[in-house]
Amino acid sequence: MNFHFQAHRQIRLNLRQLLRETPTEDLLLIPDGFNNNMYWNIAHSVATQQLLHYYLSGNPFRIDKYWIETYKKGTLPNLSVNASEIEDLDFLLTETSKILLKDYDADFFPEYQKYTTSFGLVLHDIQEAIIFNNMHECQHYGYALAQKRAILGERSWEE
Repeated sequence: MNFHFQAHRQIRLNLRQLLRETPTEDLLLIPDGFNNNMYWNIAHSVATQQLLHYYLSGNPFRIDKYWIETYKKGTLPNLSVNASEIEDLDFLLTETSKILLKDYDADFFPEYQKYTTSFGLVLHDIQEAIIFNNMHECQHYGYALAQKRAILGERSWEE
C-alpha cells in the first residue's frame, strides 16, 4: 500500500497547490458548462475520503461533519467561503492524509461495508477504498484544472 499512500499525498499536494495559487474569486466562480467550482471539487475530495474510509468502515469521521454535509456528493457549491475556511481546507488536505496512514497502520479498519460506487466499482475493504479514493480525487483534480482553464479562457475572450 506504500505506493497508494504516496500517490494520495501527491494528489493532495496538487490540490493544495491549486487551492493556494488560485485567487478566491476564481476558486468560487462556476464556469460556463459546469455545475460546481474549483473550491467545491477540492472540498468534495476531503469529504468523500472521509465517507469512503471512515463511514463505510464504521468509524467516526476525522473531520467536522460540516465538511461532509456541505461537500458530499449531491451538494451545491458554497459561494460565500471566507479566508478562514480556505485555510481550514488547506490544513485538512494534509492532515487527513497523514491521519489515514496512521489509522491504516494501526489497523483501524478491520471491517468494511461493501459499497458500489457511482463509477460502477464495488469496494470490499479499506485497501480497495484507498485505491478508488485516489482515482476519485484525481478525477476531481482534473475537473478543477478544467474549470481553471475555462475561467482563464473566458477572461481572454473578455479582453
